[in-house]
Amino acid sequence: MLNRRAFLGAAASAAILPAAGKKIPIGLELYSVRDELAKDLFGTVKAVAKMGYEGVEFFSPYTAWKPEYAKEVRKLLDDLNIKCMSTHNGNQVFAPANVGRVAELNTILGSKLMVMASAGRVTSIDGWKGVAETLSNAAEATEGMGIKVGFHNHKVEFVPLEGQMPMVVLAENTPKQVVLQLDIGTCIEAGVDPVKWIKDHPGRIVSVHCKDYAPPPGNGFLAGFGEGAAKWKDIFAAAEKTGGVEGYLIEWEGKDQPMETVDRCLKNYRKLKG
Repeated sequence: MLNRRAFLGAAASAAILPAAGKKIPIGLELYSVRDELAKDLFGTVKAVAKMGYEGVEFFSPYTAWKPEYAKEVRKLLDDLNIKCMSTHNGNQVFAPANVGRVAELNTILGSKLMVMASAGRVTSIDGWKGVAETLSNAAEATEGMGIKVGFHNHKVEFVPLEGQMPMVVLAENTPKQVVLQLDIGTCIEAGVDPVKWIKDHPGRIVSVHCKDYAPPPGNGFLAGFGEGAAKWKDIFAAAEKTGGVEGYLIEWEGKDQPMETVDRCLKNYRKLKG
């Protein structure tokens, strides 16, 4: 099994590096507009598309949808000419009893990447190795459906535990087709250089959460894209040359004036990215 995973990982790593000059789409993690989405999903997605976002990432409540409703949402996305770039999921989704059903929802939505948004409370390195095993098994289960599995970091995964960094444990104990979705803001919050992390894990940074962070006395994660400490030009260069990035996702954690803020974030992105 491990040999097979190693073979699949090597093939996946070679396949996911983008061609030079490939345009990387910019999407929105819909958690950024969570209250508006809960009130009016269709209207909110339409407004996001009108701003100029090219894709979206749905988060965990979508897993309760019936296939019929998922098809209605897919039609909306197609009509708006935007993509479901990935989904954010609770750790229970990746259990054998659930992963197939949720992967089918992803297929309906057009998503090719199911990301574990959080592992929950893990208190030991053996526990993190167990998370890696869960991700590895899920990746095998969804491989035939054309769905990749990934993990989204927060600060905790970059804080040493028992002398080891959990993110390193996850990277070293999963096959290379398991995506390491990089949250830039929480990486910076933890004191880790995102550019170095990308370069140290070539081909695995298929998805990047473009969340900024303004350290104290700044306003932390309330900073919009381009308004914090992230060195975005260096991050983009590393992601596109080495990381294998296939999509960027703006994320903002605040709740006041979310539609205005994510619109401003996209405008900042356009100015910076060109």
